[in-house]
Amino acid sequence: MPRRLLVLGGGYIAVELAGIARSLGSEVTLACRQALPLARFDSLVRETLALELSRAGVRLESSWATAALERTPSGLRALGADGRVLSEFDTVLWATGRAANTAGLGLENAGVGLDGDGFVVIDDFQNTTMAGTYAVGDVTARPQLTPVAISAGRSLADRLFGNRPDSQTDYQGIPTVVFTHPPIGCVGMTEEQARAMFGGDVHAYVTRFTGLYHAVTNRKPVTAMKLVVTGPEERIVGIHAIGLGADELIQGFAVAYRMGACKSDLDRTMAIHPTAAEELVTLR
Repeated sequence: MPRRLLVLGGGYIAVELAGIARSLGSEVTLACRQALPLARFDSLVRETLALELSRAGVRLESSWATAALERTPSGLRALGADGRVLSEFDTVLWATGRAANTAGLGLENAGVGLDGDGFVVIDDFQNTTMAGTYAVGDVTARPQLTPVAISAGRSLADRLFGNRPDSQTDYQGIPTVVFTHPPIGCVGMTEEQARAMFGGDVHAYVTRFTGLYHAVTNRKPVTAMKLVVTGPEERIVGIHAIGLGADELIQGFAVAYRMGACKSDLDRTMAIHPTAAEELVTLR
């Protein structure tokens, strides 16, 4: 493990590895392009994660764009486009996203179309622009998650070989987890996305607390949850959680979300005490 680590990026990989390295004793600086890490996540999750990273000793550098790296006698140094300097580090980890490894394959000669970022263009049935040629997984511009690729592969196999011509993967409402410290679990729209789509017909129920697991510990990490609803029936359009157990609880609540549950459905569900998950069925 490096003693001094600079992580460049603000997505899944950046925040996960920054947390791991800090837990193992490294001095960690996390530099991301946005004001907070995880730009596509709900503001409650992003703000809470930034707080917990800072409390754990991770140094956060916001609105960072790397202009250059230099090697000095005392270590590596990063130069920012705005003149800021981050130094000195034993290791710099680039976690700034992935690109499809399609260059040089000659796909264009085979009639397989690529988008502007080099991802294979597909329709909802994994068909490329060349009949009889298919693509699944991270080579396509779909969510880069293992279960998504598995689902797409199974759906394609069912369609081609299982006599199920309508089999396809639904890319809407995919639950996701970020294995930060503490973990994050989300499904559906952020509050910001919901307000952009539904306007003022959106309400967010929020709770913050310290889980009973930490009742007798010196450190008191925050658990935060948000339920985003819309319409007079308060249909659930987003569920967001950060805290111990968020990675496990989101799977079950994702089922309710996929079934079109309303807040009243959660209200009628008996709470399991003492758990973190009970907070989502007792929100007021």
